Amino acid sequence: MLIWLILIPLLAGPLAWLSERRGAHWPRLISVGALALDLTLTLGIWTRYGEPSGLPPQPWISALMVPWIPRWGISIHLGMDGISLLLIALSGLLGIMAVLASWTDIRERVGFFYLNVLWVIAGVIGVFLALDLFLFFVFWEVMLVPMYFLINIWGHEHRTYAAIKFFLFTQAGSLLLLIAIVTLAVIHARQTTVLTFDYETLLTTRLDPTVAMWLMLGFFAAFAVKLPVVPFHTWLPDAHTEAPTGGSVLLAGLLLKTGAYGLLRFT
Repeated sequence: MLIWLILIPLLAGPLAWLSERRGAHWPRLISVGALALDLTLTLGIWTRYGEPSGLPPQPWISALMVPWIPRWGISIHLGMDGISLLLIALSGLLGIMAVLASWTDIRERVGFFYLNVLWVIAGVIGVFLALDLFLFFVFWEVMLVPMYFLINIWGHEHRTYAAIKFFLFTQAGSLLLLIAIVTLAVIHARQTTVLTFDYETLLTTRLDPTVAMWLMLGFFAAFAVKLPVVPFHTWLPDAHTEAPTGGSVLLAGLLLKTGAYGLLRFT
């Protein structure tokens, strides 16, 4: 179920893009349908989660772990708890709102617009589920590129400046995040001879307090930029004012939440 929450918008994106040949209304209908299905699945999980089972509470409502790149200790490790459940439900709801807000507003390259909307949401859901830090970083980047296109192609007068500023700020933070992730994995590998990016395993790594502080700052920088925290916030007013309405809904309602989620989950 967890992998389908990501795959549905990921696969619906190209389908919405290609369907534009049959009419501008098809990308809109496909996008609403895919996001409504995602929201329905999430609410179904929520309903089952609320039923008393008589069993001791578990750390994860649902979890999935399959190998991806075993040589480098990278796996598809997904986990949903109460925080990620709530945020994924929010993603489905605000995704539908973004599509409806753009229904008559977007008239050019409609299919490509909804491809980017759906891929932003797929990346956001992946961020809320990933427990392998390399996989988390992949989803962190996946949601960045389509948002750049949403601002730069369908934005307002100064959209190119706002899109580039957004991209540079977030990429700078992402670089520090990647360095921190790789460094943590290497330190753990030196201690255990096992290379892994699994977050629950990396939590057992013994760290010198100074090293721990620097690694924490690497994670914090990426999340502080995305949140954004003063003084890393200057990209936000430009991006919000220049983004199309649907893009602004995703930016304020979802992408900024990934920064707060990263602080709570990892930092």
